[in-house]
Formats: sequence, C-alpha cells, structure tokens
Amino acid sequence: MKILIKNGRVVDPANKLDGISDILVENSQIIRVEKDIRLNADTTIDATGKIVMPGLVDMHVHLREPGREDKETICSGTKAALKGGVTTVLAMPNTCPAMDSPEALRLLKGIIKKSAKANVFICGAITKGRLGQELVDLAKLKKEGVVAISDDGASVDSDKLFLEALKQAHKQKVLVISHCEDKFLSSSGVVNRGLIATRMGLRGISKESEYKRVARDIELAAKTHTSIHIAHVSCKESLEIIAKAKKKGIKVTCETAPHYFALHEEAVLGFDPNFKMNPPLRGRDDMLALREGLADTTIDAIASDHAPHTENEKEIEFERAEFGVTGLETELAVAITELIETGILEWPELAGKMSLNPARILGLNKGTLGIGADADIVIVDPAAEWIVEKEQFLSKSKNCAFIAKKLKGSVEYTLCSGKIAYKAGSVR
Repeated sequence: MKILIKNGRVVDPANKLDGISDILVENSQIIRVEKDIRLNADTTIDATGKIVMPGLVDMHVHLREPGREDKETICSGTKAALKGGVTTVLAMPNTCPAMDSPEALRLLKGIIKKSAKANVFICGAITKGRLGQELVDLAKLKKEGVVAISDDGASVDSDKLFLEALKQAHKQKVLVISHCEDKFLSSSGVVNRGLIATRMGLRGISKESEYKRVARDIELAAKTHTSIHIAHVSCKESLEIIAKAKKKGIKVTCETAPHYFALHEEAVLGFDPNFKMNPPLRGRDDMLALREGLADTTIDAIASDHAPHTENEKEIEFERAEFGVTGLETELAVAITELIETGILEWPELAGKMSLNPARILGLNKGTLGIGADADIVIVDPAAEWIVEKEQFLSKSKNCAFIAKKLKGSVEYTLCSGKIAYKAGSVR
C-alpha cells in the first residue's frame, strides 16, 4: 500500500525540514521525502497549501478505561485523538484499577490491542492505588512496558517516599512525571486564589501549592540525578523555578496545556464548570508568562491533559463539578490560533513542542518524518476556520473549555502507521 502526499509544506524539526516537498509512504513507513516524486501510488493526497507535520504525541491523556467507560474508552479517546491530529497518546494511570500492577497493565494492554485506533503507551503509577503510601514494584511495571510513572491527579507528599521513587526510576531508567500540588496549600479550592475567587465567593487554590511542590520535586530529582517531567505548568513562578533548574543542568522538562496559554481566570466569572480544571486557570500575567515560556523554550511540550467527564459530573454547580476538560480534538487548533497566528511560535517550533519533544522526553521513536520513520502524519489546513461545537466531538464527553470558540487550523488527514486513519469528517 503506497500513499503519496504531494506539494505540502513539510515541517519536520528533527530533520530541519521546512519547505514544499512530497512524502511517499509504503506500508507503515516513510520511504521518501523529496520534491516532485513521480509514481503511481494507491492513494495520492494533494496537500497544496497545507502543513504536513509529524503526528502529534500527546503525553498527558486520561482515557478512563478500565473503570469509567461512561466517560471515555480507549476506542472513543483514540478516535478523538485522530480527529485532532494526535497519533500517539500516553494513557495516565488514574483508572480503576490504577495502573499499579502487572495484572492491571496486562488488562489495559489487552484493551489497547483490541480497540485502539492510534498508538497508546502506558504511564504506570508511582504508588499503589495512587495513595502515596507504598511504592509500586517498578521493575515489574517496566517489564510490562510502562514508559513513565506518575500519580497524576495527586502528588506524593512524603519527601522520603518520593525520593525513593526517584531512585528506583533512575535505576530502571523510567521517566517520572510529577503532578505538582501540595494538597494542604490548595486546601479544597476550586479556582485560582485572588480577587476573582473573592468576588465569586469561591475557595481559592494558591499558586504556592503548585510552585513549592515544583521546587521540592526538582530538588529531589537533582539529588538522585533522575529525569523528571513537570506536568501541566500553570503559573509564572513554576516557570522561573524550572528555568533556573535547566540552567544548572538538572534533567527537568515540562509541559503546559492549551487552556493555560489561551485562557485566564476571568473565564470562570460565568460559573461555567467547563472552565474548572486542576491546576486552575491563573491570572492574565501567568497566561502571558506561559506564552513567553513557550517562545523561549523553557516549556518543552504542549499536552492536552484530556480529562473527560460525564454531563452529570460537569453540568452542575461549579463547586460540586469535577475538575478537568477535554482537549484532544482542539489542542492543535488552539495552538495554531493562539501561538502561530500571533507570531509567538513558528511552525517548526510548534511541531517540536507537540510532536518531536514529547516523543524524545518519553523515549519513543515518534515525532519525525525521517526516512524509515513510522508513517504517523497529520495534514492541516492552516487557514481553515471553524466553530467548536460539542455535537461534533468524537470523545464520549463534551466538557471542553473552547465550546463556541472560533479556531483556526483544521485537520484534513491523519495517517497512523501508514494508513489513512482520519479524513476530514470521519475516522476510518
């Protein structure tokens, strides 16, 4: 099976490509990238005026299965991913059961093999049940194929336990992904602590609850010479700590999510739970600092933190609603709208943060259009404008922070493992 992509603007930061070219795919691999390829392919795609880049690698996705299939499944979540140009996801471990044992991992791998439409890698838990009390057997989890560990949704409060987790991760050569939140300091808040919270009469979540834990986790990682990745950075103080650590040569990377660089705390004034997430939307100055962090390379990756919830969990009173928003189907368009169109990033930089860097951080052979690479490719119309409508979502859940927003950039095709997995309007 040969697929020929013609005349697109090929953006591949791994190979320093940014120009008009053709790509020939055969079976599951890219076999030629050059100008004016002439041959009879089984399928030819005219990509004139389109961006052709490596399929997105989203390193922070909650697929909910097993345990909460009413919110999302491996099948529905990966369909949503393909629609958004995402060909590889890292499934976070806060499932039921948590991904804390070989048995749980084998269960999930069986589901993935049976129903996944895109590439799914697994993040194991740091502690049993994600309760922060007893470490998992990391050697056994690695043997079952985990590429990272995290207690995402919770932080490991015990310094001693987290230090030991880092030592084990260093020994097993597994990445630690840190959800940085001091629950004592966040103290059951629901929005960013400040004037907006006071005005709304809602309990606030201090920035201190994030950045103090960022500082602690980086300090402990430095002691053990272990690679650490800071998830969903939301405030400028966290960025400052990370930037200083990088200058010292500490092995730290970080991500932010589209809602943090596109929105700020004023969005919650209407009490819409679709703007409730953890960490919360911060101040305008934090949003601008994140944009600067993306531009100056402090922030390595953009990830959706796709967190689907049912209507009866989100369409209720703000304080009672669950934290989290979906993002697989909108993350690329939000990034184009807020970062490319505003001149904050150029296309190679965006491809780096959404494809190449996440793959490298996770140690995956993804995120590139090089010869012999897996043919995971997204073709985007950068000029197409569209309105986000929840009726069009492929995700089982509709709790998106960008509903009714006009975005720029539409996915025309997504190729996964050399096959056309999504064509505008339908997953194949």
